[in-house]
Amino acid sequence: MSEQSHDFGQELRRRRMAAGWSLEQLGQRVHYSKSQLSKVERGLKRPTPELARLCDTHLRADGALTELVPVVRSRPPLIRPVHDDEVWLMQLGKDGSSSFRPVTRRGVMAAGAASVLTVRAGDPLSQPSVEEGAETVVDASRLMFDQFRRLGQASGPAGVLPPLIAQTHSLEQLALRSGPRTRRALLVLASRYAEYAGWMAQEGGDDAAALWWTERAVQLASAGQDTGLAMYAHVRGSLISLYRGDVARAVQLATRALESTAPPRVRGLAAQHLAQSKAVEGDYDTCMRSLDRARELLAQDAADPGRPVLGASHVPDVASMFTGWCLYDLGRPRQAAEALGIEIRRIPEHALRTRARYGVRRALAHAAAGDVDQACKVAGDILPSVRLIRSATVCADLRRLSHTLGRHARHASVRALTPELTSSLTFHTAT
Repeated sequence: MSEQSHDFGQELRRRRMAAGWSLEQLGQRVHYSKSQLSKVERGLKRPTPELARLCDTHLRADGALTELVPVVRSRPPLIRPVHDDEVWLMQLGKDGSSSFRPVTRRGVMAAGAASVLTVRAGDPLSQPSVEEGAETVVDASRLMFDQFRRLGQASGPAGVLPPLIAQTHSLEQLALRSGPRTRRALLVLASRYAEYAGWMAQEGGDDAAALWWTERAVQLASAGQDTGLAMYAHVRGSLISLYRGDVARAVQLATRALESTAPPRVRGLAAQHLAQSKAVEGDYDTCMRSLDRARELLAQDAADPGRPVLGASHVPDVASMFTGWCLYDLGRPRQAAEALGIEIRRIPEHALRTRARYGVRRALAHAAAGDVDQACKVAGDILPSVRLIRSATVCADLRRLSHTLGRHARHASVRALTPELTSSLTFHTAT
């Protein structure tokens, strides 16, 4: 074990004894066995960030224990994407798989004509302007976007990404043949398609593609004179960094967006991601202040019915939902489960992806609080949706749930759930 693990064990033992608790008494509070805690204290077992936050909360260590077990970056940093003179290549497999990658035109020439299939519907520059039917094109594309979002709630990213990419390209081409006013509307709408493509790429586990599409969305929005989306790229980058375990980078990007002059919704979402990052760091006070700031800014948002909503569109109260999310990371799982339960009931029934995301987090909170039967019930209800949406971000929490329930392997509810839970995890890994 590392020296850091040894330091944590010593500090945990010191604080436990100062509180007058036995290993068994601490274990009853954090729902770990006496033997597991003993191994952690002696430096024989590596402590997890979750255990550190739970002990921190119950021993009122004010973050001292959490600081000794920092979140480790799970993957290397992403390289900032380049969009200069690109060609888009998409491959669609008969097994339902798909892939997308941008290459330079020089790269296409080097690969050879046989490797690239180009479909042309005429020279776009020689085609007539679409100005006459501009309003219909914009309105129809806007309605299509809503349907893509609805589809994304009930299917895996592989089924949504190809048409999103194709529509983004089509809107760009239509914008080239439109007048100034229509061009702006089409480019801004294309930016929303690109932003959603980035989210679906992240759901598919491709963080590099998620960053690429986010940057593309910013370029399109800037061309359409929607300057607010430029800062939203930092908000998305913050979330990607947080999921990759780079908490410091997540804090940096969220703070940059929060302190900008971006519209209230962008800054509100930045405050939300800052709260999530601070929760992972175990900083309760800053986390709660950031959530209050998020609630204040999101309340100022004057939604434009003509434009898609940025961020979560199926969560009625974003700040309240993420308060529950953050409470789990802060080592307060019982409060988290209660808050999440209230907010999940307000999510529309058709929003399967959203219900699965917060449902798994609620099950995880119940499990960490020792409510094993309730955790298994919530998880059992949501697993069919988890298999349907094939989300990499949801699956990350599902693995944590499996690990947490593993501490109660002899419990009847856990034994009953384990085959389906294992099957869902295996299914996602295989796809």
